[in-house]
Amino acid sequence: MSGDSDCTRTSPSAGSPSDNEFLPDRPKYVCSLSPDLITKAREELQEKPEWRLRDVQALRDMVCKDYPSLGTCLDDAFLLRFLRARKFDYDRALQLLVNYHTCRRSWPEVFNNLKPSAIKPVLESGFVTVLPHLDPEGRHVVCIRPDRWTPSNYPITENIRAIYLTLEKLIQSEETQVNGIVILADYKGVSLSKASHFGPFVAKKVIGILQDGFPIRIKAVNIINEPRIFKGIFAIIKPFLKEKIANRFFLHGCDLNSLHQNIPPVILPEEYGGTAGKLDISAWNQLLLASEEDFLHDFSQLVLPCDSSPHDMLVSGDADEKQCDDSLRGMKPQLYYCY
Repeated sequence: MSGDSDCTRTSPSAGSPSDNEFLPDRPKYVCSLSPDLITKAREELQEKPEWRLRDVQALRDMVCKDYPSLGTCLDDAFLLRFLRARKFDYDRALQLLVNYHTCRRSWPEVFNNLKPSAIKPVLESGFVTVLPHLDPEGRHVVCIRPDRWTPSNYPITENIRAIYLTLEKLIQSEETQVNGIVILADYKGVSLSKASHFGPFVAKKVIGILQDGFPIRIKAVNIINEPRIFKGIFAIIKPFLKEKIANRFFLHGCDLNSLHQNIPPVILPEEYGGTAGKLDISAWNQLLLASEEDFLHDFSQLVLPCDSSPHDMLVSGDADEKQCDDSLRGMKPQLYYCY
């Protein structure tokens, strides 16, 4: 993610030949997708290689016309993430891009000083990692283990920061942009006191980012070892989930055979009945921490305009706030009942 965020320069019109010739300081996009993934992107994402740069330029022109002070990166590769996440629908891709920035500006506890070294204790705890092997669909598996978090050590927002940086690293890959990701969440040992930290306010923020504010395709969420209390947690989460995403949640309990129907044992660690050896978090931690300079460079280009406002966000607000308040009043009774 690098490039010029200045919309005041003259841009070539959409579809003009050799757009990048007019923008010598902007890195030229080179597709890294295999022929099979190019075909998959065409069939599933409506991405046509012969129109790709025209589509990127169209989105770039929309940003410069409608949101000239957005403070976004305008590189081809960066904008492609948003087009792919919204199946090359220009309007929806623009909405996602605006939401991406608004989410970052509206939650300073998460996004201020966001860099791998700042969340090193979370990484070392093993709260979030990425399994070393892809699933049969070519998707990374993000493993989240809430039991590794000790609330007295740092607030829940540190966990969210670690997840966000993990997703930012993954989405740099064009393969991930096309294939999406799978989440494996192990709720073993999650207590009532720990669950209470994940209230409706945090749930709404996190789900808002994942559904409407980040260019990634979440293809499945596998929940394993969930205790009875998870019914209460899911009751908090579900009102904020779109039906398509809600249908991608799979609750396996302690049934590893059920998990293996979705994620094959050959890529799972021994802890989840797999044959890929012990769960090793060191490789992913090293990869993320080694990306420190890249993140500092990338995020430095997402500047906050002086006249920016949360009202720039294109997703609903007031209704969700009321829903959040209503859920908050009912949260503790639900949790205690399930516990």
